[in-house]
Amino acid sequence: MADPLFPWLKTRGAGVLLHPTSLPGPTGIGTLGVDARRFIDFLVAGGLKYWQVCPLGPTGFGDSPYQCFSAFAGNPYLIDLETLLERGFLEKHDLDPLLSLPNQYVDYGSQWELRWKILNKAYRAFSRQASPEEHDAFVSFKKSHKKWLEPYGHFIAFKTRFGGRSWQLWPEEFRHHENAKQLIKKENLGAEVDAQAWYQFQFFDQWLRLKAYANTHGVSIFGDIPIFVAMDSADVWTHPSLFQMDEHLRPTCVAGVPPDYFAVDGQLWGNPLYEWKKHKSSRYAWWLSRIHGSFELYDVVRVDHFRGFDAYCRIPADAVNAREYEWVDGPGIDLFKAIHSQFPDAKFVAEDLGIITDSVRDLVEATGAPGMKVLQFGLEGAKEYLPHNTVPNSVLYPGTHDNDTILGWYSQQPESTKDLARRYFRVSGEYIVWDLIRAGYGSASRLFVVPAQDLLGLGSEARMNIPGTASGNWRWRLTPDQMEMLRSKTAPHLRDLATLYDR
Repeated sequence: MADPLFPWLKTRGAGVLLHPTSLPGPTGIGTLGVDARRFIDFLVAGGLKYWQVCPLGPTGFGDSPYQCFSAFAGNPYLIDLETLLERGFLEKHDLDPLLSLPNQYVDYGSQWELRWKILNKAYRAFSRQASPEEHDAFVSFKKSHKKWLEPYGHFIAFKTRFGGRSWQLWPEEFRHHENAKQLIKKENLGAEVDAQAWYQFQFFDQWLRLKAYANTHGVSIFGDIPIFVAMDSADVWTHPSLFQMDEHLRPTCVAGVPPDYFAVDGQLWGNPLYEWKKHKSSRYAWWLSRIHGSFELYDVVRVDHFRGFDAYCRIPADAVNAREYEWVDGPGIDLFKAIHSQFPDAKFVAEDLGIITDSVRDLVEATGAPGMKVLQFGLEGAKEYLPHNTVPNSVLYPGTHDNDTILGWYSQQPESTKDLARRYFRVSGEYIVWDLIRAGYGSASRLFVVPAQDLLGLGSEARMNIPGTASGNWRWRLTPDQMEMLRSKTAPHLRDLATLYDR
C-alpha cells in the first residue's frame, strides 16, 4: 500500500473547541479583539496547543457556520469594532446600540439590524481619512483575493438589493453571474461592492493578526470547512456548472444524511451536490483554490462530512426529509492526490463519524488524516470510541459542537449507560465531567479536544447545536466571569493534566 499522503499528527497535544462568536465582549457577539487574545492566553496557561473553531464564513438564515454565503469569505460579525474605534474609523457613541445586548447568548437578529450600519460608517470613514499606506493595503488585498472577492461582493450587493432573497428568486437577468456583473454600475451598486470588500479586508487583517499571536505563543488554529457549500451562496451563483443543477439553475438533487443517531428522519441539508466530473476535468481547480484559502486562515483543517468524498448521499430535490436517498461515488483519493501535488504538507482532520464503510476507512487511511472519536458515543455502545480502543492517529472529543455537553448528556442517559460510565472510569459519577476529560487526556489519541462548555461543567443550556433543527442554535457565549474562571482556576489543572499525560 502506498504511503499516506498527509501523515502530520506525530505528537500528543490537547485543545479547546470554541467558536469565536462565543467569546465574551461588549458588542453582543464574540469578535477578534482583546477577548480573543485573552482566550489564547488561557490556552497557553493551560498547556493547550490547539484552538478549534467552526467555519468562519458569513452566515445566513439559521446562523449556521456550516451554511455560509461564501466558502472563501469571513464573517463580518467577527470584526472587532473596538479596534476600528481605536483606529479612528468609529466614535465611541457608535457602539452604544450594541452595548445593551445580552452577554450570555448571541441575538443574531439584533446583530443584523445594528452591526451593518456601524460597519458601513467605519468603511466611509476609512474611505475619507485612511492613510495612503492603508489605502494601498486595501487595494493590494482586493487584487490578491479578486478571484472570489469580486463575485462575493456582487452577490451580497444584489442580495441586499433584492431584500435578502435567495439568488434563485432574483429577476432572471440577475440569476446568471456573467450577465449580472455587467449590471453593477447600472444598478449603482459599486459602493456596496467596495464596502463588502472592505469588510473582508478588515476581517482578514484582524484574523491573521490573531492567528499570528496564537502561533507565536505555540497555539495552532484548528479550523473547519464543510464539504458542501450553501445553495444560496456566491459559490453556486458564480459557478453553477460545478454543481448538479438543471438548465433553469435548479438543483436536480441535494445533500443530506440518512436517518442516524442525530435524527430519525435523517438530515435534509439542501446543499447542492458537486458535479464531480467537471471538477476532475479541471484537475479540481475550484477545490485547490478553496484549500489554499483555508490554509491562509488555519494551521489544521477539519473536513466536515469526510465520508462524502468516498460516497455521498443524494436526495431528491423535492424531498421533505432524508428517508429517500441513494449513495453515489465521490472523487475518492484522486481529489486528495491533486491537493497533495500543491499542498504536500497540508494538515487535515477527517470528520468520519456516522455511517462508515470499509471504503471510507480505506480513504481516511490513504490520506493519512486522523479521524475523529467521540467518548459519548463510546459509552452509548460504539466501543471503538472508548479510550482503550482509540488509535494514536485520531482526534478524541467528549462530544463535538453537535453533541450535548458532558453534564447535559449524562443527566439524560438511562441508568444502564450511567452505570457503564461509573464502572468504566471507576468513579462515583459525582464529577463525571472531569472524569471524561481526564480519560480523554489519558487516551491513546494523539489529540484530545474538549469544548469550552465542558471545562466549565455546564449543562444542556450551553449546547451549541442540535442537528436537524433550523433555529435557536450557535448562540451560546462565555461570560467575562467564566473566562476569568478558565484563566484562574481551570488552566492550572489542565497544565497538570498535560504534564501527566505527555500532552
